[in-house]
Amino acid sequence: MKKIIHTEKAPAAVGPYSQAVEANGTLYISGQIPINPATGALVQGDIVAQTEQVFANIKAILAEAGYAMSDVVKTTVLMQNLADFTAMNEVYARHFTAQQPARSTFQVAKLPKEAQIEIEAIAAK
Repeated sequence: MKKIIHTEKAPAAVGPYSQAVEANGTLYISGQIPINPATGALVQGDIVAQTEQVFANIKAILAEAGYAMSDVVKTTVLMQNLADFTAMNEVYARHFTAQQPARSTFQVAKLPKEAQIEIEAIAAK
């Protein structure tokens, strides 16, 4: 059974997709970019500020679905510039303090709305 997850505490999808989908005890969170859900605007600032907003969005979606950061088993991090990896990784480590999920990180040519980072996540109960 498939359940669509939506919360006003994370940005609305900017295309024909869902914020997240839960199926068989697994939550698939669409890639989150640093959009402030209250304003609908991309957070300005460096990779630290943008990564913090991405995690706020992910946490809001997890909470709406009844999951927590400790349930995340895999993330995919897309970055516009891998030179920002160390700064991103410091923020990432603050949000995953124990039993860190598996992760892939890629540099990409461009992200939606000129974001510097996008993170998708998979959580399981």
